[in-house]
Amino acid sequence: MKSISVRDALLINDGELREVNVHIQDGKIWHIDPIGRKRPADQVLSLQGAFLMPGAIDDQVHFREPGLTHKGELATESWAAVAGGVTSYMEMPNTKPAAITIERLEQKYARAAEVSPANYTFYLGATPDNLEELKSADYSRICGVKIFMGSSTGDLLVNEADALDAIFSSVGALIALHCESDPMIAEQLKHWKEQLGEDRLTPAHHPKIRTREACYASSAQAVEIARKYGSRIHVLHISTKEELDLFDADLPLAEKRITAEACVHHLWFEEGDYPRLGNRIKWNPAIKSSEDRAALRGALNDGRIDVVATDHAPHTLEEKDQPYLSAPSGGPLVQHSVPMMFDLVEQGVLTHARLVELMCHNPAVLFRIPDRGYVREGFQADLAVVRSKPNAIAREGLLYRCGWSPLEGSTLGHVVESTLVNGHLVWHNGQKGRFVAGHRLRFTKS
Repeated sequence: MKSISVRDALLINDGELREVNVHIQDGKIWHIDPIGRKRPADQVLSLQGAFLMPGAIDDQVHFREPGLTHKGELATESWAAVAGGVTSYMEMPNTKPAAITIERLEQKYARAAEVSPANYTFYLGATPDNLEELKSADYSRICGVKIFMGSSTGDLLVNEADALDAIFSSVGALIALHCESDPMIAEQLKHWKEQLGEDRLTPAHHPKIRTREACYASSAQAVEIARKYGSRIHVLHISTKEELDLFDADLPLAEKRITAEACVHHLWFEEGDYPRLGNRIKWNPAIKSSEDRAALRGALNDGRIDVVATDHAPHTLEEKDQPYLSAPSGGPLVQHSVPMMFDLVEQGVLTHARLVELMCHNPAVLFRIPDRGYVREGFQADLAVVRSKPNAIAREGLLYRCGWSPLEGSTLGHVVESTLVNGHLVWHNGQKGRFVAGHRLRFTKS
């Protein structure tokens, strides 16, 4: 395997910014040197002061394979991920068929090994009836269990107290949670239909139907059950200021058993954007007020939010352009999440060091992923190069199967120039590199 020397980089890592050269050999980081030391290498990447960071680890994506490949595929969406500096992803079980057995999960792993340039892992989906499957899984090879406490249908919805107690009390793995109260949402939907009629409901009603109260009630229930049984839970896509008070800001991450994630769309958009973007920013949980957005941004810095991810969930434009009640929730963002967060740094929302903690270091610590998430000697060379320059988001530059983005027509201030996965240059100057399959992520149990 060729050696690579990454030179004249402004490294963001371990809470510091420093100028370095990084020497990569056999897929790993061998040396981190002052910029004055230049080791010989087969290939040289001269960064000329661009930012170098660990590759982002996205702990929540929906890549839609199998069964929904008109929306996205493991190949297309993982190429979009590496184009955006995301070198590892954790994909959700709500495919068709749903990944609720080890056999189905292994089929997804086998497919990713064929087509994914990024490192990969998959959640095992919980149902009211698959407890024995959850208990028998090898969680050194699976990132965790996913429970939809709301916003799902069929087997993947688990919202009865007895089923939740059984899973929380007996599954030793990390449990990732979608928390919304379906009964409360149903009540509000009925109310607004009666008030206005179905035809007059618009995307602006989304946070009025999928309310803050529905989010808080479900998240609070999950936290209460987890404390009862000492479970490790990770509450995904927090969207309200009230939910933030459920999480501890003081404990070191490695000691926390209850953690929280924020997603870039809840940090970027607010309900004033619905008239302009409509269903293109229809997500579950809903994007809410500017006050909620401000609270989430503040929690990035005080320790209540532990991870930033995307909830990348593509749908076709034909699907999204349906009337509000018929349009599916979710959208594509994995190609631009890192530049978006760099722009928030420029706005003073957080620091470069904290950005890298939330998108790289903390996912590795939280999910106990060895040798990734940091730029350290002996670690896998999963790296992203980010340069400050105008980045106009246009449809022709998108790699998603669905072919659109809610960011179209905007210009970000940063671009991912290069991405290395396990020491392979898979993205450089707007072009795909030679395909080399990413690795299946592994996890330690302590």
